Amino acid sequence: MSTPVKTIGVLTGGGDCPGLNAVIRAVVKAATIKYQWTVLGIMDGYDGLIWPEKARPLGAADISGILVRGGTILGTSNRGNPFAYPVQEDGKTVVKDMSSILLANIPKLGLDALVVVGGDGTQKIGLELFRRGIKVVGVPKTIDNDLSATEVTFGFDTALRTATEAIDKLHTTAESHHRIMLVEVMGRDAGWIALHSGIAGGADVILIPEIPFFLEKICDKIERRASAGRHFSIIVVAEGCRTIDGHPLISHAQERRQGPRAGTVANAIGALVWRQISRESRVTVLGHIQRGGTPTPYDRVLSSRFGVEAVELVARGEFGRMVCLRCGSIESTSLEEAVGALKIVGPDDQLVRTARALGISFGD
Repeated sequence: MSTPVKTIGVLTGGGDCPGLNAVIRAVVKAATIKYQWTVLGIMDGYDGLIWPEKARPLGAADISGILVRGGTILGTSNRGNPFAYPVQEDGKTVVKDMSSILLANIPKLGLDALVVVGGDGTQKIGLELFRRGIKVVGVPKTIDNDLSATEVTFGFDTALRTATEAIDKLHTTAESHHRIMLVEVMGRDAGWIALHSGIAGGADVILIPEIPFFLEKICDKIERRASAGRHFSIIVVAEGCRTIDGHPLISHAQERRQGPRAGTVANAIGALVWRQISRESRVTVLGHIQRGGTPTPYDRVLSSRFGVEAVELVARGEFGRMVCLRCGSIESTSLEEAVGALKIVGPDDQLVRTARALGISFGD
């Protein structure tokens, strides 16, 4: 017979996104109102379990008014992997396995179960903890919408609205100055934000990681529009897009030195377009603007549904699982399945076919 649950912990890991606070609120409300459990907020992702003094009880006063707030009241970290944790020793950064400390701290905090809210990396760590005997339930989070086990992740709808509004506002200035406007959005491995916002914003070209492009095809699209009297173009660029015609968007030296930085891809494409057809361009990099702000009503509702179902999984003793959305219903899947593969845009995806039918070019 399993031990009755009295106290659960909740943490948010990885990058922040709109809707995290709505999940925290739902977990606290469902756990305290329905089951009379105590909820501990674990601060700064898994860091809060390595340094347990960061943990704090969460009650009604702590979650009041947070439904509409972006970010996370618990803080987060995308460098807090306890199995490969960076520490400073003698002025140098050394990577250590801190998982034994974390595992020892969980019973010290009196935690009977742990709700981990995050993307692929956070859920992989949660899976490893589950394999080591910790009762873990996952909640999927990423604005990129690239987790294959769920139809939609919260945060995506808000990021999509932010990107679409930016494209809408750039149309008039692009037309006024007869310019090429490049809008860089997030999407290192998957182009869902670029694809959706490009269609919604009436883009002329959409560049995503899944469909490598020819520079000449982009330039041809721009020139054909100009010949038809449309002397401006909108190009939506996912940060992870790539060419298939030999043009390096980021120099190898830069990648080795500091890694790709926001704006490098769109600026590189703009420079190449100028070199090819002498068309003036301007670049707008949305960057972390997509992660901030008030979550949309859709994201608030989805986050709340996920948070409540996470508590129900704990109550039913269904650990090692992650909540997910399937066919409009909230269900759950194993953490193994949840982290098995990224959900990427298929070259023949229905949305891709829709975009092509609307005359949008992917540069291929």
